[in-house]
Amino acid sequence: MSYIILAILFILSGFFMKYSDDLYDVNHDLTFSTILGIFCAIASVMATIYNIEAAYIFISILIGNLIVLKVDGIHHVVTLIVFIAVLLVAGIPNLDLIILLICILGNMGDEVGHEIVPKATENRFLNLFFEYRFVMKIVVFLLAVCGVFDIWIFVCFICFELSYVVAGIVFDRFN
Repeated sequence: MSYIILAILFILSGFFMKYSDDLYDVNHDLTFSTILGIFCAIASVMATIYNIEAAYIFISILIGNLIVLKVDGIHHVVTLIVFIAVLLVAGIPNLDLIILLICILGNMGDEVGHEIVPKATENRFLNLFFEYRFVMKIVVFLLAVCGVFDIWIFVCFICFELSYVVAGIVFDRFN
């Protein structure tokens, strides 16, 4: 799969993930948030199936969010079920557990920091760092620099992150 198609899947996944979450958390729209969650699951699992590096990223996001209890709505549960069901049918990629653990810890650092840091400090740098979840960006970048991931997967991940931010802006503008 070309990295352009992979980048599109990352973009769709990030956008649907954020928009779905905001629809549920802010508008309490269970139906549309669940539909967008399913679209997120499909885009994420397609990337996971076709690229091992994407698999590390999306599976670590799933596991990390489960561990820190961020799967907190029915829309998340439906998204999780769709992702896992398609992955089980298509086949779970053979992942190196150390690399997966590194990615899971990066995701958990972002999620925990996102919730705790703003309450613990007024340090502008730390608040921005965790508001925009830079731990996982650094982890993916370092894995690319060390040759574990292709640098293009880092670019795809940045596309995911940017689309996540854009979805929040679009949601705020139209809701």
